[in-house]
Amino acid sequence: MNCIIIDDEATARAIILQLCKSVPSINILEEFPNAMQAIKYLNSNEVDLIFLDIHMPDFTGFDFIDTIKNPPKIILTTSDSNFAIQAFGYDCIVDYLVKPITPERFKKAIKKASATKSISTVNKTSIQIEANLGNVLYVNIDRRLIKIDIPSIYLVEAKGDYIQVKTEDKTYTVHSTLKKIEEKLPNGVFLKIHRSYIINVDKIIDIEDNSVLIKKDVIPVSRSNRPELMKRLNLL
Repeated sequence: MNCIIIDDEATARAIILQLCKSVPSINILEEFPNAMQAIKYLNSNEVDLIFLDIHMPDFTGFDFIDTIKNPPKIILTTSDSNFAIQAFGYDCIVDYLVKPITPERFKKAIKKASATKSISTVNKTSIQIEANLGNVLYVNIDRRLIKIDIPSIYLVEAKGDYIQVKTEDKTYTVHSTLKKIEEKLPNGVFLKIHRSYIINVDKIIDIEDNSVLIKKDVIPVSRSNRPELMKRLNLL
């Protein structure tokens, strides 16, 4: 992917550039200290991905996005976590990285950008996570972003083109796939035990044969997933 970096801090640009060097698929064309220079560049050049800072003098990252026509895919890179919800209102933004950015988190963002083939693909994403903010998940329901505390989730069930996210207090029906939410949930706590179910391992009440009991739900465990489930248990 051909990319550019926009950040008013030289050190921040250097860090992004260094992170990009570890990903063979990334080709950095240019880097810019302000949005205006980048806009002039984009008027005569095409790029696939932009690494964009939010807080810049005179012209913010959001001002930049609002100015250009048909923006390419954008990964926001910022030290401010307060704009995550606003960011996910833009179809072109594929991820939100909070500085300092770890190599692992950076590679995850690149993987997401590479998988996003077009803006129409982004429009179908109904689940977004508040990046690097810990145990919070936002789900898109009726054009509203609903905040869910991840530890309160005990079960996610696939139902056709939708999933049901069950928490201690409420059940949310979201237009998405089990695979998408699986990527958002912490691996150490959540486990896919069946093609239609992801469970919070900490919420298990009982296990019998090929099923687990969580709250009042009896969930089947597939033969292929059972060994991993048993590894997760603190067996006596």
